[in-house]
Amino acid sequence: MLVFEKYGQHQPLNRQTERFAREGVELSLSTLADLVGHATVALQPIHALIETHARAAHRLHGDDTTVPLLARGGAKKARLWTYVRDDRPWKGGAPPAAFFRFSRDLAATNPDEHLAGWQGMLQADAYDGYNDLYRASREAGAVTSALCWAHARRKFFELADIAGNICKGKPVHQISPVALEAVKRIDALFDIARESNGLDADARLAARQDLSRPLVNNLHDWLQEEHAKLSKHNKVAKAINYMFGKEGRWQPFTAFLDGGRICLTNNAAERALRGVAMGRKSWLFVGSERGGHRAAAMYTLIVTAKMNDIDPQAGLADVIARLPEMHASRVHELLPWNRKALSLDEAG
Repeated sequence: MLVFEKYGQHQPLNRQTERFAREGVELSLSTLADLVGHATVALQPIHALIETHARAAHRLHGDDTTVPLLARGGAKKARLWTYVRDDRPWKGGAPPAAFFRFSRDLAATNPDEHLAGWQGMLQADAYDGYNDLYRASREAGAVTSALCWAHARRKFFELADIAGNICKGKPVHQISPVALEAVKRIDALFDIARESNGLDADARLAARQDLSRPLVNNLHDWLQEEHAKLSKHNKVAKAINYMFGKEGRWQPFTAFLDGGRICLTNNAAERALRGVAMGRKSWLFVGSERGGHRAAAMYTLIVTAKMNDIDPQAGLADVIARLPEMHASRVHELLPWNRKALSLDEAG
């Protein structure tokens, strides 16, 4: 209950101690912190198995978000990273999972470490820190990049959001017609993607070859033509540069046209990070590096449980109760997707 309230319901330990005190239960903050630490250590075997399962995928979603880290002189901007395996859009069959990592900064050495030895396709934003993974000389082999159309669309949408700009006091004539047209063209790709969501990989690939590829080719030529008319300082030009600005970037954006297993966006990773973004408003900061690593471990367990339709608190309680007497060779039975299968068998 403590760890789920802290990481799943965004209730920091000081609030939990106050609540317990109102109910007549006196528990110190240090006692609760110790219990969270004990739970994190006890659940480490499950965390490790989830990460191993996720890393076995040929395709991962990757993303990160900021977390303030308490430090001398004020909070520093640390990071929580997530890597998500989710094959459900193309009926892949493998259970979905997400593992998290904590770091003190945004350095490129972090994804290098997190995905050391892994090779496959990484769906992410255009953050340069992933570039070392894409090097042909990488010891484990180059990772293939697939970039996110939601990120590209967002840059145009901010320049074409009529209602939003009016709310900000900006006149309608400041809305960019080029950005608005770009949003419409990208939305047509999203419409096709929604129609093929849930189909098998071959059917998704066929739809992309027949329907999406002509739209992408037309979008490419149109964006090039419009970019040539704009000043390099124009905001729309900068939005276009996000897709073309660096050599070879257009290819990762169009990777989805050649594979039915590839997603159009990196939304799977952004959904996994949603709880962290919500929690920041409540717990405000991470108290130490150790606390950041604990948070990463617990988010791994809670988010993966939710992805597999398992109640996180009930699941954690059951795992903590069973794990001490479980033989090492059977620990995998406590993974969320195996527990779900077991529950269905028992219900039958």
